[in-house]
Amino acid sequence: MSGIVVHGIPGSPYVRSALLGFEEKGVPYRLAIMPMGAARTPEYLRRQPFGRIPSMEHGDFSLYETQAILRYADSLSPRNPLQPQEAKAAARMNQIAGIVDWYVFPQITVKITAERLMSQMFWGRGPDEEGVAKALPAASVCVQELERLIGSAPFLAGDCISIADLMLAPHIAMFRMTAEGQGLLRGTHLNEWMDRMAARPSLQATERERLMQAA
Repeated sequence: MSGIVVHGIPGSPYVRSALLGFEEKGVPYRLAIMPMGAARTPEYLRRQPFGRIPSMEHGDFSLYETQAILRYADSLSPRNPLQPQEAKAAARMNQIAGIVDWYVFPQITVKITAERLMSQMFWGRGPDEEGVAKALPAASVCVQELERLIGSAPFLAGDCISIADLMLAPHIAMFRMTAEGQGLLRGTHLNEWMDRMAARPSLQATERERLMQAA
């Protein structure tokens, strides 16, 4: 399998999720690193008209939306299936992937993690403390519900890793770098799950520093 190109910026949780899929499946790919702001250029908008990352090309086939890319990656090889066959486990996987898109990303990654880790670097200002404080109750609900859903299982949808794990892990990895994340996750099974995920070769191969070095 060759010719897969993923367009994105190292450090983006959604780009990392897409790359995790190819890593877990053992499918070769190349990351085409984009400079900041490139997602709004006419060239990129022809590839992804909504100006979001990642997007992917495989020969003359193009695709965007992280969940779609992950499902495509899963279809390319029988190795390490990423989608449960059992109906309830598959439904749980889809539910958690939706939680990531609709609640974790806007309430945790945008309003807390980005403010703490990126506001100075990219926007030349300190974090919006009022916005962070207002986001904490919703972030707490996210953590509590994910903690309830994972229970004592090793992975989010049960005994095997799935798209749900690959969707959530990059967001939680960054959230744990903030004081708010450390506080909300301390002592949870979700924190233990993230420890296990962080030890996987796929997570290590997609760390921002490694991706930049490889480029």
